[in-house]
Amino acid sequence: MTIQLIVGLGNPGSKYESTRHNAGFWFIDELARHWGGHLSSDTKFHCEMLRIFVKQVDRRLIKPQTFMNLSGKSVAAVANFYKIPAESILVVHDELDLLPGKMKLKIGGSHGGHNGLKDIQAQLGTPNFWRLRIGIGHPGHRDQVVGFVLTNPPASERTLIDASIRHAVNEIDALLDIDPEKSTQRINAFTAEA
Repeated sequence: MTIQLIVGLGNPGSKYESTRHNAGFWFIDELARHWGGHLSSDTKFHCEMLRIFVKQVDRRLIKPQTFMNLSGKSVAAVANFYKIPAESILVVHDELDLLPGKMKLKIGGSHGGHNGLKDIQAQLGTPNFWRLRIGIGHPGHRDQVVGFVLTNPPASERTLIDASIRHAVNEIDALLDIDPEKSTQRINAFTAEA
């Protein structure tokens, strides 16, 4: 297993920049900084992209610019063009069922109602890609979910989310060393402290 494509999910534009739904974008920005690179607009693939060689492997970081519900359009375009198999893709996204400061890394599974994941599964034709779920908490009732994910978290929660992202970014190098089991355990066991 070699991760060749790392996708952060979110919505484009300054209006959504700091909203909970953009946790995947926050991760990609932090990872790009960690690796010393910068994303640039790629209209062909409807995304912002960074191509970078890490540990002798050609890798791509992308932030789809299609809006969340159409994330698969960008992901599938990049994967198909560069012949990247689903199991070499890591998708990073916000997760309602985890508290801020918690994360879970796994491969495969259902989309759990997440529209970005749902579209990626449909476009790739398989659920067998890696996911890093970044906890953002839950508003308490499903009728409040849309408004919740599209608003900014309070500073105390953003601090916890940012801490979990930094921890995951630091674990990425271990994950890329084809030791996903150890990296998964460390990511899944982490809880950011207030």
